[in-house]
Amino acid sequence: MKISILDDYHDTLRTLSCFQKLAGHGVTVWNDHVQDLDTLVERLKDTEALVLIRERTQIRAPLLERLPKLKLISQRSVYPHIDIAACTRLGVMVCSGLHPGTLSYATAELTWGLILAAMRQIPQQVAALKAGNWQIGVGHSLREKTLGIYGYGRIGSVVAGWGKAFGMQVVVWAREASLAKARADGCTAARSKQEFFEECDVISLHMRLVEATRGIVTAADLARMKPTSLIVNTSRAGLIEPGALVAALQAGRPGMAAVDVYEEEPVPHTGHPLLAMENVICTPHIGYVTREEYEIQFADIFDQIDAYCAGQPINVVNPEVLRKS
Repeated sequence: MKISILDDYHDTLRTLSCFQKLAGHGVTVWNDHVQDLDTLVERLKDTEALVLIRERTQIRAPLLERLPKLKLISQRSVYPHIDIAACTRLGVMVCSGLHPGTLSYATAELTWGLILAAMRQIPQQVAALKAGNWQIGVGHSLREKTLGIYGYGRIGSVVAGWGKAFGMQVVVWAREASLAKARADGCTAARSKQEFFEECDVISLHMRLVEATRGIVTAADLARMKPTSLIVNTSRAGLIEPGALVAALQAGRPGMAAVDVYEEEPVPHTGHPLLAMENVICTPHIGYVTREEYEIQFADIFDQIDAYCAGQPINVVNPEVLRKS
């Protein structure tokens, strides 16, 4: 099978043990990022199976309609970047494992790195020291502070557990089923969304981005946060109402933010407003970007290709394609 892999920025996938799962296939790996339609059509014109790395490239109808040989798209996690209806209409199967119930550590680790970095001003202090200055400010301890977890799933539950290890009180706001699990794990369920935003010193977002959660954190929610508080988003930018985070930070509630995700990725220029704020730490969507996490994720992605070739596809998002074949 002719397989193309897009957006492998650092040419990492060939070095993974799981890459051997593609032995016997013709594999082309692209290390740059392009969204230009004609360029993608030229690159993918002979592709039968397309491997995507999260949402790095948009796969929409104008592209799909010009790839008549494409039979399969294999990836992992959610797929807002793929036009599923167009795939189904054109007979392209989409396979994407959502890994329910599996704990996720890489993004949880980055979340804690961002919490510590923001509360102790680590990037700012390092930059100041390199510039010849000494101790530019006073940070905040975490012990006995309140950690708010918004969404208690694979990642949020891990972050919550580590919050307890830091001596923090952990408060959760989520769907009722998730709140029940949080209570069983020894966390406190917030009495209301309003109280959650008012009382927490650190709030970390851990939800999938679907229509029901898009913009679920509003400007009014952010305005309730303390001037000393921190909001962390390693999930999806769309969870926060458009423009609300920048405006809230400018107004001083919350006082800090740490973000790994953006409405447009890659961030197209250095003029993004969050990059200019001293009270914000920004990372380039690296929550899942570790060799260990890649081994887990791409083993699943390549297994989906092997299963398709064996005539027993798994994790099929658009099963209507099976009925057409």
